[in-house]
Amino acid sequence: MLLPKVQNALNQQVQIEANASQKYLAMACWCDANALEGCARFFYRHSDEERMHMLKLVHYINDAGGTVSIPAVELPHSEYQNIRELFEIAYTHEQKVSAAIDNLIELCITEKDKQTANFLQWYLNEQHEEEALYRTLIDRIKLIGIQDRGLYFIDREVDEVNAKKAAAEAAAGK
Repeated sequence: MLLPKVQNALNQQVQIEANASQKYLAMACWCDANALEGCARFFYRHSDEERMHMLKLVHYINDAGGTVSIPAVELPHSEYQNIRELFEIAYTHEQKVSAAIDNLIELCITEKDKQTANFLQWYLNEQHEEEALYRTLIDRIKLIGIQDRGLYFIDREVDEVNAKKAAAEAAAGK
């Protein structure tokens, strides 16, 4: 049975993941509206991925005998000045998710809930990958620039990175 503090914290993480899914869905829609199809595919996939992260938590809470609290989601921001701002906002969000996971693991350690701390290691690794991915994409956006044809090349680059990541995940059975 989950300890009440851990259960509450896991439910808060469910909300964080649900909000992330909606945030990335709104970003995908912005990209679609701005003829950035590769970036749209990237964010649609990330929206789905965040929902999967949420469901993984939901199943864990249920399997551990806890009670899941399905949250209302926040209305996501849907307007951006440019593609660089969009990716910087996404990166900042991933850093906040990483901090939340760190805090959750710290709580589990304090509460001596080794099983949940172990379960959360997957999220810790996932966040490391996500932050590295966004940093790399932002660096590439800075190199390419967002003027004129730069957007075209950014869109292609993001689409290529997305396709490679999807292929790697499929090969790994994720």
